[in-house]
Amino acid sequence: MPATPAPSPSTAAGPGQGSEQSVPGRRRLRSGRARPSAPPGEGPAVPRRGRVALVASLLGFTVITIDVSAVNIALPAIRDSLSGGMAGLQWVVDAYTLMFAALMLSAGALADRIGARRAYAWGVALFTLASLACALAPGIGVLVGARVAQGAAAAIVMPASLALIRQAYDDTRARARAIALWTVGGSVAMAAGPVLGGLLTDSAGWRAVFLLNLPVGAVILGLLVRVPRSPRRPAALDGGGQLTAVLALAGLAFAVIEGGHLGWTSGPVLTAAALALVSGYAFYVVEARHRQPMVPLGMLGDRRVAVPLAVGFAVNAAFYGGIFLLGLYYQQLRGMSAIAAGLMFVPMSAVVTATNLVSPRMAERIGRRPVIVTGQLVFTGAMLAMLPLAAHTPVWLVLVLLLPLSIGGALAVPALTALLMDAVPQERAGTASGLLNSLRQTGGALAVALFGSLLAGPGGDFSLPGMRIGLLAVAALLLATAALSRLLLPRG
Repeated sequence: MPATPAPSPSTAAGPGQGSEQSVPGRRRLRSGRARPSAPPGEGPAVPRRGRVALVASLLGFTVITIDVSAVNIALPAIRDSLSGGMAGLQWVVDAYTLMFAALMLSAGALADRIGARRAYAWGVALFTLASLACALAPGIGVLVGARVAQGAAAAIVMPASLALIRQAYDDTRARARAIALWTVGGSVAMAAGPVLGGLLTDSAGWRAVFLLNLPVGAVILGLLVRVPRSPRRPAALDGGGQLTAVLALAGLAFAVIEGGHLGWTSGPVLTAAALALVSGYAFYVVEARHRQPMVPLGMLGDRRVAVPLAVGFAVNAAFYGGIFLLGLYYQQLRGMSAIAAGLMFVPMSAVVTATNLVSPRMAERIGRRPVIVTGQLVFTGAMLAMLPLAAHTPVWLVLVLLLPLSIGGALAVPALTALLMDAVPQERAGTASGLLNSLRQTGGALAVALFGSLLAGPGGDFSLPGMRIGLLAVAALLLATAALSRLLLPRG
């Protein structure tokens, strides 16, 4: 694919300014001083405000990503400190993920409505305050409540951070490089999260994992003072759809988490399941009648949209379910320290980053469908490869068995995202992206709920049989979505 030529530096004068005389390689200012222009072929120089906006956006995306993986490593220490049991640990993870998933559906519209800078500032401020509440939590209930607030804030931060980059960079090539840096920052944060979480937990206690967010939040808010105000655009907010989505996901998560502890036929579990069904149907009705729904139901009728959404759900269920499982396996079954458990994730995260870079090239050479199907089959192999894990499995063998877990999702996700973006009109790209991210987070949350319900053996010990049942269930889901991809996606 040929490279797009970079635009030449503009020689037009701005309002109220004298004209500029263009000379090769220089731009002449009114004061007579010269300023180097961008080298040929590299596009216009990036203004300082663009770099400040990028740093602020990158820091926010990094901190909400680190929070997910770092907290997973801190879970055993949280259990020992607050006596929450396995169900409490599941809620510590899922309270964050579910609010992140549900509110992301409309967070983009909120950023458009009030302006990206203001939305981002609100999101970062709320995330910072919620992190302080997490660090000071006297019990598991307060911690879970603070995690709900963190998840709501993260849902605002994610789309607003991208909108800030879009606002700061007018040149398409400079913007593409900025978004690439933003994406790489997320990968690095995912890799660094377990190590950082383990280091902080071992040296200063699990509360330090949340306290780390406070200085980062303060730096981001300080940078935003130097970012220009964002324009406001009319955007409809679908309050009914948002409320019913939150209730449906919360009811479903409660039923899955508590079903393994209270019993699947207990009153609270059946009530939660009924709430999920009623709220899910209400969501369908609201979206069908709303003039500007946050999830246009007609879009879901396109198999190029529906299948990538299903695959995204399954892939994240496998990945985040696996991360949750391994964090507990390393510490509770093998007796590793938190920092040692964190270091076990470094090779896997490095392979994920490398595979993310290779996947788009593979899709160009052999087509997106083969890459998407292969990624899911590799992920299925990862679930099956973990079945023999036991307390005394050699560490080197554990790392080898985890290689498919590193590769599967990193192969499939870039290709399915590109396919989804090509399948929808340009004006629906934000909606489709929000829906994909929402379903991916939901898949991860429900996998954590499932694994947590199965992992708790007698007396709260780590249950190997329960782990294996969960792995087989996720493997079956991946095989089903791989078959759908093979049958329904276009060949090209």
